[in-house]
Amino acid sequence: MRTRDLSDMLLLGAIWGGAFVLMRIASPVFGATALAGVRIAVALLVLVLFLRHWQALREQPLALLALGAINTAVPFSLFAYAMLSITSGLAALLNATTPMFGALIAWAWLGERLTIWRVTGIVIAFGGVAWLVHGAIGTLGAGAVPGVVAALAAAALYGIGASFTRRYLGAADPAAVAAGSVLGAMLVIAPFSIATWPQAPISLQGWLAAGALGVFCTGVAYLIYFRLMRSVGAGRAVAVAFLFPVFGILWGAVVLHEPVTSGLLAGCAVVLVGTALSVGLADRVTFAR
Repeated sequence: MRTRDLSDMLLLGAIWGGAFVLMRIASPVFGATALAGVRIAVALLVLVLFLRHWQALREQPLALLALGAINTAVPFSLFAYAMLSITSGLAALLNATTPMFGALIAWAWLGERLTIWRVTGIVIAFGGVAWLVHGAIGTLGAGAVPGVVAALAAAALYGIGASFTRRYLGAADPAAVAAGSVLGAMLVIAPFSIATWPQAPISLQGWLAAGALGVFCTGVAYLIYFRLMRSVGAGRAVAVAFLFPVFGILWGAVVLHEPVTSGLLAGCAVVLVGTALSVGLADRVTFAR
């Protein structure tokens, strides 16, 4: 992997890890669906500036609309809702289960092979999640359970989105897929965002956080991610998910002074080991030997 690719991966991990801190700031101000709408609208403006092939958006409009709902509109709203009751570090860690869900969904939908190592990894990762849920209830109270469920549902939707893209949009231009799916997400989320728009004035801090989510954590991040996919392939690009908890916990501790407990770190280790196995890391090492 080139130095440029490693830099892109670290930058992407830092940006997406920071998204949870920004949501933690903006979600109480906007509400879940209104924040998702603002984030998507800003991201769409960024992506349109970089889109060169408009024809690609007209070739598979229904698939892009569906992908926008599955991979952007609904999970963005779910994570924004989750941030009302759980910490940014915990949310980032739960988001790192996306490759695990992706492996399960690819097996069930696309017929991708699951080895004993991958199945073991899925079991370990789910055990780590159960540990984290138990710890969250003990630290944050029973009110954290809906947030954890919402975050896991969002991660599962990201996994579905990956298989959906491979099945129906695998040959499409990546930049067009990014812009088209965000446009589809905007069409889906707009009515709900308008209907739930907050009555109280929105603070400058809230607007800045929402704007940063749209510009950096969605628009710019999508462009970096698809560039990384073209450079190193989807299999290696997905490894960026393992950086989310590192940066999510780091930014949460530095910016929001969230506690970093031994239980959180232990759960982080278990989930990451399980997720790494679930995406076939052990298979690749065995093959290399």
